[in-house]
Amino acid sequence: MRRKIFALIAGVALVGFFSGKVSAATHVVQQGDSLWSISQNYGTSVNQLKAINNLNGDLIYPNQQLHISAEEKTESQDQLYKVAEGDSLWKIGNKYGVSVADLKAWNNLSSDIIHPGQSLAVSKGAAPAPEQKQATNSQAVQQNKPAPKAPAAKPAPAPVQKEAQPATTGSEASGKEMTVTATAYTAYCNGCSGVTATGIDLRSNPGMKVIAVDPSVIPLGSKVYVEGYGTAIAGDTGGAIKGNKIDIFMPDKNAATQFGRKTVKIKLLH
Repeated sequence: MRRKIFALIAGVALVGFFSGKVSAATHVVQQGDSLWSISQNYGTSVNQLKAINNLNGDLIYPNQQLHISAEEKTESQDQLYKVAEGDSLWKIGNKYGVSVADLKAWNNLSSDIIHPGQSLAVSKGAAPAPEQKQATNSQAVQQNKPAPKAPAAKPAPAPVQKEAQPATTGSEASGKEMTVTATAYTAYCNGCSGVTATGIDLRSNPGMKVIAVDPSVIPLGSKVYVEGYGTAIAGDTGGAIKGNKIDIFMPDKNAATQFGRKTVKIKLLH
């Protein structure tokens, strides 16, 4: 009898231990995940996940880290991220579940330009690394320092180094209006999985407004107003979607077929 009681107590303690581990977990979003499926796995709700991770909608991305509990989120409030080669604010934002606008505000950035080795705050409570601020102050002093005078000659003007400008970013494209050729598609076409390039499960979320875009023209993750369709998320790509073309998601196959090909005006919101 004593052995049975001891085994029962040990089992309860073990279950409590693993339950605690689950409640304080950070979930890395996988292809095909949705907030609903994640909430079911961890015994929480979609609204709680959205509140803890400051999500305005149901859109999540593969490799994005989601906090499952408020306690776990508090433990990583002052986290800093070191920029790696090939990183962008959009990629870093997806990884930590924050927006590009928040990253820029938390790090006092006036543009989307970042550099390898740079430390970025990825939570509201964190602060940029001291060396980042010192480098900025040093550059300001150097720009204000007059050039040395050459003997019997006029002072040479200080050289101005122009920083290389990257391709148009989501921030720079915000507010841009353009005319595009639009077609329509559904989540049940031949060979379709129903999951977009950014991990949106259209079959589980038929009410979402999503468009497929050329990322070199319209950044993935942008919100875009489409004439006659409404505000949509640029959440998918396609082999035939190049240049000023978009493909509009419609849950009904007949409606998509009847849409055909149209010329519409769009506006990038952010």
